[in-house]
Amino acid sequence: MLDIIRIAAENVCFSLKGTKTELKKSVRRYEYKFSRRKEGLMEYITVTEAAKKWGVSNRMVQKYCAEGRIEGVKKFGVSWEIPSHAVKPRDPRKERHIDSRAYSCEEEALQGLMPLMNHPFQPGRCLEFIDMMEDGPKKKIALAEYHYFSGRPEEAAQAAELFLTSPDLAVRLSACLIYGYANLSQGQIQQARMALREIRAAMESEKIVSTQAKTIESFVAAAATVLLHLPLPKELPPLQQLLPALPLGLRAFAMYVLCHYLYLREDYQTSLGIVEATLAMGGQNYPIPAIYLHLVAVMDCMSLRKVARAEQHLMAAWALARPDDLIEAFGEHHGLLGGMLEAVLKPQWPEDFKRIINITCRFADGWRKIHNPVTGNNVADNLTTTEFTIAMLAARGWTNQEIGQHMNISPNTVKRYLSTSMEKLGITRRKDFKKHMLR
Repeated sequence: MLDIIRIAAENVCFSLKGTKTELKKSVRRYEYKFSRRKEGLMEYITVTEAAKKWGVSNRMVQKYCAEGRIEGVKKFGVSWEIPSHAVKPRDPRKERHIDSRAYSCEEEALQGLMPLMNHPFQPGRCLEFIDMMEDGPKKKIALAEYHYFSGRPEEAAQAAELFLTSPDLAVRLSACLIYGYANLSQGQIQQARMALREIRAAMESEKIVSTQAKTIESFVAAAATVLLHLPLPKELPPLQQLLPALPLGLRAFAMYVLCHYLYLREDYQTSLGIVEATLAMGGQNYPIPAIYLHLVAVMDCMSLRKVARAEQHLMAAWALARPDDLIEAFGEHHGLLGGMLEAVLKPQWPEDFKRIINITCRFADGWRKIHNPVTGNNVADNLTTTEFTIAMLAARGWTNQEIGQHMNISPNTVKRYLSTSMEKLGITRRKDFKKHMLR
């Protein structure tokens, strides 16, 4: 009987109204429970007893109970009844250590995907980070990444080609992604298509069944298709489902892919909000994903006519890119940046601007050769970069005066560019630019 009173009293202590009436009710309630336990040969202990037995606090025992980590535990009133034979739950961190072989394999595979993109190196120390990596395929893939992101697609393709058949899934798919885009920039469309087909073939392979493998493939497939403005593969899971399984650097780039996708759907405000939240929550620490995130924010801001905010994001991207010469992304996005490169970068960094435009011309040519046939669209391929930029702004509803003020040219000059562009495209109305422009 003393045991019953002790258990009931402990529970009443957790109540806001510890009256005699409640104590009597608890005693009767526990008397019934006590008899049931004896019948079933099951003994229970209190939270306090369990805490003393396991050498932890009462609060920790309650947490174990609430999380369902103690087998056979039952809630009674505002406390818990714990089987006397129950053992202290293991620390999940130690659990992971115990299963270190499975954990390390999955973690290593994910970390091995695009290792440079997935590393928070300090701006200006990119090559230093690569030099410090252990010799092997991952180091060579990181160097291929650097060649690509610094605007040297020939070197990137040569380095990546060696690993297109690597037995390491992360290395192989990293190589495919780099090789595909590097060849796209060189106008080698057959090789680019081959790399993209390899990515899709891996996704469709029945041999690939692990969650980790599917995460890698889905991430690479999403990046490959969204950046080309192509429809997402039907078998691809929603991008949001991929995020928890990815390490932080790749997660930040996956957020960029998601935001770019939202931009293509003209949901500019949502895209911009996600970009800025991602950067604020640590994405800024990963230079390559952060550059891409800032650039999609520029695209969103220009579509929303928030020019000052667009300039802030552009300069943030440039501050991350310039120390390591990571200028490829600026060339890839030039047509979507709404003249921001001409208005902001060209006056202060004319030589860098020329290199970016060379990247733009090279990338855009290959991009259209894949994008147009697949989508059935006819994105303009015979306009100069300046004509394309002005036509893009006109397609978004900007007036000649607004375009001229933004690009530091006269409205009459804008008008001449638009007339030349209309003639090249075979159109007579300003609104027809939308048929030939990126969104």
